[in-house]
Amino acid sequence: MLSVGCSVSPGDTLQQKKYADQASRVTIIRDKWGVPHIYTKTDADAVFGLMYAQCEESFERVERNYIQKFGRMAEIEGPGYLYSDFKMRLIYDTAAAIEDYKKSPAWLVKLLDAFASGVNYYLYKHPETTPLLLTHFEPWFALMLTDGAYIATNDGGLEQQDIQTLYGTKTGEGALINSTKKITDADITGSNGFALAPSKTLSKNAMLYINPHVTFDFRIEAHIVSEEGLNAYGAVTWGQFFVFQGFNEHCGWMHTSSMADAADLYEETIVKKGTDVFYEYNDSLRQVTSNQLTLKYKKDGMHTRTFTTWRTHHGPVMGSRNNKWLSLKEQNRTLNGLIQSWQRTKAKDYKDFNETMQLRANNSTNTLYADDKGNIAYWHGNFIPRRNAAYDWALPVPGNITATEWNGIHTVDETVHVQNPSGGWIQNCNSTPFTAAGFNTISPDAYPSYMAPDGENFRSIQAIHELGRKNNFTIDSLIAVGTSRYLGAFDSLLSPLLKDLEALPLSNPLYALLKEPAVILKAWDKRSSVNSIATTIAVFWAYSILSGNVPQVSKETAKHQNLLFTAIVNKTPSERRLELLAEVIKGLERLYGNWKIPWGDINRFQRISGDVHPRFEDNRPSFPVGMASSLFGSLPSYETEWGDNKKGYGVAGNSFVAVVEFGKKVRAKSIVAGGQSFTPGSINFNDQEMLFIEGKFKDVLFYKEDVLKQKERTYHPGE
Repeated sequence: MLSVGCSVSPGDTLQQKKYADQASRVTIIRDKWGVPHIYTKTDADAVFGLMYAQCEESFERVERNYIQKFGRMAEIEGPGYLYSDFKMRLIYDTAAAIEDYKKSPAWLVKLLDAFASGVNYYLYKHPETTPLLLTHFEPWFALMLTDGAYIATNDGGLEQQDIQTLYGTKTGEGALINSTKKITDADITGSNGFALAPSKTLSKNAMLYINPHVTFDFRIEAHIVSEEGLNAYGAVTWGQFFVFQGFNEHCGWMHTSSMADAADLYEETIVKKGTDVFYEYNDSLRQVTSNQLTLKYKKDGMHTRTFTTWRTHHGPVMGSRNNKWLSLKEQNRTLNGLIQSWQRTKAKDYKDFNETMQLRANNSTNTLYADDKGNIAYWHGNFIPRRNAAYDWALPVPGNITATEWNGIHTVDETVHVQNPSGGWIQNCNSTPFTAAGFNTISPDAYPSYMAPDGENFRSIQAIHELGRKNNFTIDSLIAVGTSRYLGAFDSLLSPLLKDLEALPLSNPLYALLKEPAVILKAWDKRSSVNSIATTIAVFWAYSILSGNVPQVSKETAKHQNLLFTAIVNKTPSERRLELLAEVIKGLERLYGNWKIPWGDINRFQRISGDVHPRFEDNRPSFPVGMASSLFGSLPSYETEWGDNKKGYGVAGNSFVAVVEFGKKVRAKSIVAGGQSFTPGSINFNDQEMLFIEGKFKDVLFYKEDVLKQKERTYHPGE
């Protein structure tokens, strides 16, 4: 029989007694919202408590993130995951992670050990929890997941077909490309980050707006405090022991996905001599090394599939294209990556934070920053290899010459960086860094193209407009900007259609059908709302025109969302634009019996289970949502899954969102999608639901005296 609390019985092992002893040094206070505030003397004990708290919320999500990195998802989900498993197994090396653990500095070893202990103690105290695959966590596991970003794996532009061409000769059951539609296939069109200098705020304090766009359950909100200088609050990616998006008492950090080039594919010219395989390099031949890789997948039992995989000095051979093998050079998992992720959470000022950036190990995201000294800053990417600018690094480059080798890593000062711009504000919405502080504020001519290939988008344009024209921001007025539902894409998309409708003659068979929709669209203010019929019509029409036969555009046009959408709609013939609108009207009538459908009637939020793969049912309670996809320029993102139901249900977009003001004391507000808990029936399962839907934020309880005033439970792990 298990003991109560942190005590142990005589039959417990020495390791379990160590777990219990560490747990006794950790105090977890759950506030009224269910957020865990973890108080300890040491950083290691804080890590132990954080991992235990995550597992309390959802051990399955913690475990799944490691199963994914280990390339074992097909063992629990089936053959549809073989492609992603294959990629993970080629890119992520468990042996290298183990070696990194062995050479980690002593302070980090303590954190890594505490990471594993926190999870293992949870499993020991909760025998009712049945792991899918991982029954025991090792300290080196955390060195497989050193980046907390939503899209953390850089593959150099690899395509599924590249892998299939070289490795996927088998078809049918167990084929590499047999992917099934997953919840994470929803369009995740980025994140928003804003930083305001004191000159732009009413309080004369710097502010930071943190708005990642991910699946709703991608991170947990938490607060970790130790007497060793740790005091970090924010969003923690499942299975990691650092705050990825958040703040401490001095500064805050926000990450947006970056297109800064951090990985490259090399075209290898292969020469076979008998059973030996070589590749050309500088007029000589080098032998390709080989290895056997066995993947398991579940389908009416467990099956295996074994591949012979290959490797050059550039990296693993990932596939083949145009009769050339493609090897990948990357740095997706590093010891310094984990060190940087941890150390930035303890930065006390800009100097400290900038020193963490010098590790240059963040390979997938941009960084926005604000602090209590009034500084704001932005870094576009971080780990960016120095390359020969004569080559187009957006494409695979020749692998047979030294001219395409990386020549070290760009220094932080060489990357696109903005600090304390004169306008007093910075924004990034997965957009070009050259407008981070406003139009024409940074010249792209000073940087190689691979450093910032990102284009402009409608969210960025909206943010530039809002942040540039307003002053005297408060926390609430900054939230109002971040939750604005203006759909800027329709500035480009709608104008040609309205002209078509105005010019539509009475004699045209479509006139009678489109007359009333035309009036509604013309009067629309381009803001999505639950009562807006125009939003329903416009969104479905836009999806139709954007998913059709996209006309050819220049490479430069394709890079910029605003230019691309404008080109698509303008190059679509007028009669086709009208036909698509007619199809939308008829489709709505067929599905709902009436085309006058307010957006909120079919755009819904439903949270009825804590399952990893949520189920949606039209006959169960749900709530109307006025937000729309950030694809259309909406700053708050709401990505809807349209399945077999008549209504669509949100699966991704705004998840954890926060705004922070750095004065003598930190003030912050935050919101999550639905609630902190993943257990239906918990008071914290749906307690943030309506706040989230309405764009209202709760007060963050950052100081312990405030936490204690609104505590719901105080305990040690294991109690």
